[in-house]
Amino acid sequence: MEPDSKSDGLTRVLVDERARLLRFLAARGAGDEAEDVFQDLWQRLVAAPAQPIADPIAYLFRAAENVLRDRRRSAISRERRQQDWHEASVGERDEAVGERVLIARQRLGEAEAVLAAQGPRVSQVFRRYRLDGVGQAAIAREMGVSLSSIEKDLQKAYRALSQLREKFDAE
Repeated sequence: MEPDSKSDGLTRVLVDERARLLRFLAARGAGDEAEDVFQDLWQRLVAAPAQPIADPIAYLFRAAENVLRDRRRSAISRERRQQDWHEASVGERDEAVGERVLIARQRLGEAEAVLAAQGPRVSQVFRRYRLDGVGQAAIAREMGVSLSSIEKDLQKAYRALSQLREKFDAE
């Protein structure tokens, strides 16, 4: 990034003040993007017509802050566009989402029925273990049964739900 023979004094000052500008940009919130902002500043200065500047250091810092501000505005605009696009695309899929919710509710009802058909203890053990996150040993103590009984109840529940899943996959 050394200035070439065509470069004016401002470009030389930019190179000389690089470290200070990077610290300045990082302090203003550029963080890891400080180097990218610096490169944008460099490109703007190279593209700008040469003109005499009374205080080149102050000019560079002001220009760096302007580049940073422009990048932030662009990011905000990009986020707004993405949010607007997302909201528009979600609106188009409301019917599909509603249908999926109904199917999910129906399948949940079927799963609850399958578990209930295995007996109240199997259903309760499955809920405590899988939904409440209680350990098998703790469930055995709560219910006053052996750990082996809890394991067998869970196996019954898993087998029944596995068969139900096969049915769903076949549909």
